[in-house]
Amino acid sequence: MESQLFEEVGDALRGMLPPDLGELRLRVRRYGIKVWFGPPEPPREHYEAQVIGADAVKEAHVLALEIGFHAEHSQVGDNKKVIARLLDCEDEWRPVVGDAAVVGPFLGRAKTWRRVSETWPDPDLGDPELAIELAALLADYITALEPARTS
Repeated sequence: MESQLFEEVGDALRGMLPPDLGELRLRVRRYGIKVWFGPPEPPREHYEAQVIGADAVKEAHVLALEIGFHAEHSQVGDNKKVIARLLDCEDEWRPVVGDAAVVGPFLGRAKTWRRVSETWPDPDLGDPELAIELAALLADYITALEPARTS
């Protein structure tokens, strides 16, 4: 898979976010994009859109996309604190990100990490509208969660 899809997501996302969130940083990889604000290196708390294996999403047969927020501190307690802070403001961000957002353990091997994200089973990665859809959803997660995360 080429990184073109996620490069397009990054390009679109730049035009969708308000400037008051800080300096937007992006790291595009072949299978995803990581988004954060501030320091040059990605912090343990960031946003992602990424391709994941079908084994992580029961509705998927081939692959899935995960879109949302990750807390990836090495200690589970630190990640739980981040999520607890977000849950304290859930009534503010839930209407923006919607009911598909799952608050829970990370999808993958890292059992200490946590997430607020949703998955799309078996998307058409060749769909010309996919990059815009992903960017718009990432923008929703960022604009809804970032104020609660940084307060």
